[in-house]
Amino acid sequence: MNETAKYEFTIVVPIYNEQDNLSRVEEQLSRFLPTSCMKACVLLVNDGSSDDSLKLMKEICQRQPDFFYISSNENHGLSTAMKAGIDTVESKYMGYIDADLQTNPEDFNLLLEYAPEYELVTGIRAKRKDSVFKKLQSKIANGFRRAMTGDTATDTGCPLKVMRTDIAKRIPFFNGMHRFLPALFALEHARFKELPVRHYPRIAGVSKYHLWNRLAGPFNDCFGYRWMKKRYIRYHIDEEQL
Repeated sequence: MNETAKYEFTIVVPIYNEQDNLSRVEEQLSRFLPTSCMKACVLLVNDGSSDDSLKLMKEICQRQPDFFYISSNENHGLSTAMKAGIDTVESKYMGYIDADLQTNPEDFNLLLEYAPEYELVTGIRAKRKDSVFKKLQSKIANGFRRAMTGDTATDTGCPLKVMRTDIAKRIPFFNGMHRFLPALFALEHARFKELPVRHYPRIAGVSKYHLWNRLAGPFNDCFGYRWMKKRYIRYHIDEEQL
């Protein structure tokens, strides 16, 4: 039996070369779990790390009964790591947080309050602790994405999200999809809500993002989304005799 099926809420943490952050991941998430408003566990997803991340993940899971892991030997990127987590999770709700912990796990409870009413609840980074240049890149990318997709999200890059697992399993995935979750959930007529959450500077490890994958990649993906939106297959079975 998949252990995540015993929980209401599974927090997916994609990990790529984050050995310097994993002690904080264990400390903060293990402190949050007993306070979660839903019975919760953690799924660590190793995305082909070349440092000691996998070794540390295994040690954490041996110490922490509500921590689990899956691992790939190759690095595929954040979107693929998220999809691997979504495909694995069997709890009713799932969450997402980055291993750099620039958001606070305690804020999951703010989002979970609205999870029964909204299929996707995401954070908005309040008083964002990034450089002016990084914030400018995000502002440009978010504005262009909204114009192209028609979604109303103001901060799709916020690494704190809660979603209905069954809906997440249905949406189409592609490299870069993590920036399009509100638009992709909209394909399933899902309800969406944003809430302000706390944000902190990265204090360990190295960011995996730069100008190219913040702007050029999402620019091309917007055209791909518009093409897919026009051709998306959606149906509902109203009667059956099987």
